[in-house]
Amino acid sequence: MTPLFTVEGLAGVVFFGFILLIIFGALVATNAVNLIRAVCGLALCLVGVAGIYYFLQSPFLALMQVLIYAGAVCVAIVFAVMLAEPQGAKRLERAHPLAGPGAFAAAALMAWGLAALALRTSWPEASSQVNAGALEDVGRAMMTTFVVSFELISLILLVAIIGSLVLARRGRR
Repeated sequence: MTPLFTVEGLAGVVFFGFILLIIFGALVATNAVNLIRAVCGLALCLVGVAGIYYFLQSPFLALMQVLIYAGAVCVAIVFAVMLAEPQGAKRLERAHPLAGPGAFAAAALMAWGLAALALRTSWPEASSQVNAGALEDVGRAMMTTFVVSFELISLILLVAIIGSLVLARRGRR
């Protein structure tokens, strides 16, 4: 067992901190009665995912996660809610009483399946870092190797904006 006050021990604490942030954000997002609180929970969850990206030595992906998902998409959802309900946030109705335990059972079954699959898979060794992650290298890689991913990011933002406009228009009727 790794002692807590070593670099590896503190890295483990930070990793589990991000995991707890993701779980807390997901619970807030799925159990909130108020739609604004649900969006805040989603933002917390996405920030936790960005922390995991940063922990896995991908600071650019972490920054994009915060800017695009936690920033742009959540702000677009909040604007849609604000435009759709000018008299205040609408309270969401609770689902069927068995929906929560059923969802928990389904999530536990899926987690068990994923864990069983992960334990049976032979994972390849992690490749060494190709470059230091300089902004120039990242920009070159985005315009050559990852150009499809870059375009998909813009498509996600476009879908979020169109969805926000549809929600806002529906709320004004």
